[in-house]
Amino acid sequence: MAWSAGVTSAVVLGVAGVGAWVYQDLDGNIRSADVDDKIGGDRPVNLSPGSKNILVVGSDSRDGANAKYGKDLTTMQSDTLMVLHVPANRKWATVVSFPRDSWVGIPACDKGDGSTSSPHHFKINEAFAIGGTSGEVAGAAACSIKTVEANTGLRIDNFMSVDFQGFKGMVDALDGIEVCPEQAIHSKKARLDLEPGCQTVRGEQALGYVRVRYGVGDGSDISRIGRQQEFMNALTEKAQSKLTSPNSLYGFLRSATKSLTTDPDLAGIRPLYSLASELKGIPSDRLTFLTVPNYPREADVATDKANVVWQYPQATELFTALAKDKEVDKKRLDAEAKNPLYASAVRVQVLNGTSVQGLAGTVAEKLRTAGVTVTGTGNAPENTGATTISYPAGLDKQAKALAARLPGVRATPASDATAGVVTLVVGKDLDIGRIR
Repeated sequence: MAWSAGVTSAVVLGVAGVGAWVYQDLDGNIRSADVDDKIGGDRPVNLSPGSKNILVVGSDSRDGANAKYGKDLTTMQSDTLMVLHVPANRKWATVVSFPRDSWVGIPACDKGDGSTSSPHHFKINEAFAIGGTSGEVAGAAACSIKTVEANTGLRIDNFMSVDFQGFKGMVDALDGIEVCPEQAIHSKKARLDLEPGCQTVRGEQALGYVRVRYGVGDGSDISRIGRQQEFMNALTEKAQSKLTSPNSLYGFLRSATKSLTTDPDLAGIRPLYSLASELKGIPSDRLTFLTVPNYPREADVATDKANVVWQYPQATELFTALAKDKEVDKKRLDAEAKNPLYASAVRVQVLNGTSVQGLAGTVAEKLRTAGVTVTGTGNAPENTGATTISYPAGLDKQAKALAARLPGVRATPASDATAGVVTLVVGKDLDIGRIR
């Protein structure tokens, strides 16, 4: 399972019936980080009271014992980023993974050293590093939360950060986890050498297995996400099998809680127990694992062979469903994402429907940054309060993909629309900062 489900479920399953001193020991291991004062006030509204969105980060800070895992890295790092959505009725749950190479807008963040970063586009995992410049998890988590909220429209209610060293301790306390690679894995970066076939991995090998990327499968971050999910599912199952072994379970829980940093609302055995009690009743077929629909950014920017971009309108439809607390149909989402519509295939003319000078050019530049092909800019025949998107016959997919990048804007067909392009008329209501 995901980092969140793996950690919280194991903690909950093991706490019942332990002595007071064990409880205090485990409870005291969990670190708390308050992020509220670092996120700011411009945040999405929770559209479904009672539901929860929990941001889960696999953190590989390169300080102390983690220093050997990277070179020339002076800030906190994150290779795993996901959101666990728990609905108000607690009858299903969805885990959404964000590829670390997702090319997204990173908002201005407090760096923790007295300075603030400038808004820009980069890999989504850079947010954790920017906010963690001073080495504090609170700042790192806050910048990640701001970034996820800005790019998804989801309100993040809680966060968890799991560290490298604690992960190894969790695996070792369970006497290792069985994996079955179909091909040999030899990676210096991940410090891993495995032959094909089923085998038990521990310590450094286990860590390398969930971190390895290059030289396995297609070498993408997407395949690594799948491997991580499979591993955590196996880890959770083995933790459950150790319920009758106090020593193994205590070692597992001790490592799990020592590696865990959360927001104040989740910082303790009791709140984690409460959360996982809600999760454990969810049937396995109603627990859905998804990856944000994406494609290589190279399709839009020929020189970028290192990143992926999210696929629209599918990404927006996914986030909107979760924001409204609706269960996502994974099969349908996967089917619609098989043939991505590249942003560069969306041709749009941008017209200024306000009295603000240069607004069409500003919006056009935002769209170009997103990979959209802007054919031209100009002024609309008259001013308008509402932003509109119109399109001629045959361009409905392109128009919907554009609308998905502009929260609150819908696309409508028009018989008099300019042939061959989608027309965007910018009104007074458009929040330029929320263009995706």
